[in-house]
Amino acid sequence: MRRLALFSFVVATAGAPSAQAPAGIDWTAADAETLRHFQAVVQIDSTDPPTTPPGVEKPVVDYLRAVLEKEGIATETFALDPNRPNLVARIKGSGKKRPLLLMAHTDTVNIDQKKWTNPPFSALRQDGYIYGRGTVDDKDNVTATLMALLTLKRQNVVLDRDVIALFEAGEEGAVRYGIAHMAEPERLPKIEAEFCLAEGGSFNRQAGKVTFASIQTLEKIPRAITLTARGTAGHGSVPLRSNAVVKLTTAVSAVAKWKPPISFNETTAAYFKRLASISDPAAAGRYRAILSTDAKVQDAADEFFLDNEPRHASTIRTSISPTMIQAGYRTNVIPSEVQATLDVRMMPDQDPAAFLEMVKKVVNDPTVEVTYGARDVRPGGTSRLNTEAFAAIEANVTRHYNVITLPAMSTGATDMAYLRAKGIQCYGVGPAIDIEDGPKGFGAHSDQERINEAELFKFVRFHYDLVADLARAK
Repeated sequence: MRRLALFSFVVATAGAPSAQAPAGIDWTAADAETLRHFQAVVQIDSTDPPTTPPGVEKPVVDYLRAVLEKEGIATETFALDPNRPNLVARIKGSGKKRPLLLMAHTDTVNIDQKKWTNPPFSALRQDGYIYGRGTVDDKDNVTATLMALLTLKRQNVVLDRDVIALFEAGEEGAVRYGIAHMAEPERLPKIEAEFCLAEGGSFNRQAGKVTFASIQTLEKIPRAITLTARGTAGHGSVPLRSNAVVKLTTAVSAVAKWKPPISFNETTAAYFKRLASISDPAAAGRYRAILSTDAKVQDAADEFFLDNEPRHASTIRTSISPTMIQAGYRTNVIPSEVQATLDVRMMPDQDPAAFLEMVKKVVNDPTVEVTYGARDVRPGGTSRLNTEAFAAIEANVTRHYNVITLPAMSTGATDMAYLRAKGIQCYGVGPAIDIEDGPKGFGAHSDQERINEAELFKFVRFHYDLVADLARAK
């Protein structure tokens, strides 16, 4: 499905990439090498926290370093913990343009061995899929980045930009070892770039057909709000109107029912407009209605989202989900203090102090304390749509997949937030993912994580052409 003329102004800036792969690339051989490297890194246990010694990222980094240096590509490592290194590789360009950074994380979430049908570090090939922890988060991007560097080097591509790769540690919950460490002033020059490509996007694949590309251009900011209710302690046989549990549950209920204000930015407005262009008439009407200036029209669409498309309801506002309650210690005691934790995903331009005041008004109880709780708070930032990088992404999406590109704001978090805060324009990319896989338990972080093998190969080709189009000398 081709893009609408409405978006042609963006595409026009991308230039016209060649319809053929550069001479000399044997993609059949490249696919075989991709498979070899992909299986090798999936078979390495780099879970965070580790399940086997020596643990975490070092074995993956050792493998990648050996492959890169064998090809004459220089590498450096930077580590807060020697078992959790970050690997940086660079292919030099002329310097005519600022560098391009390719980023992928080498750690994965941990596993529960008992729940896996196939061994989690087997990289088993079965029925056109490859199974294992990290196959779609994020060793697919690790392999695509590795193959991009190897192919650029072997093709002797003349570059206007340096191409830098950062294979980072700690993305799955220990950023102090990874991106936070690398983004500090003394190390930032090693990875500083004009553009960055990393995880966070994918191609939507339904019933075996790719329908659109989702390219992450910004993300919400995770925060935590703590509600603390206090009252008189007492015997459970004597009900008290000052019962702290009642106060807390009333406050939690009020917040859960509240609909924070709707707001849009360049990415989310473009997302709904473009999504409407490829949707059935009923869905398209709702996607256009959510952008309406008529409050009643917009609210009707919002209500539908809240009931049927909660991810879209989260995309248009700062969201709140009650997730934890600590209350009481035995049946016959009314506790004097109880707490609830709210998972807040804040719009990038939201004022945190102003939002906290809104929550206090919703709670409307001076005896319930409303404060921000402890949490890793990632910095804010956004990536524009009118850039050379986004135009090249759109051009290559059309070239390789012939579908529309939807700029997307992630409701979750990625390490690109740290780079956007430094002014680097970052875009999340990834292979085609079967939308049926998540509900079946085959998605990222699941107990049967898998990737479609053919789609892995196709993504590696797309990724290489995108990198080459952005970095090669014109």
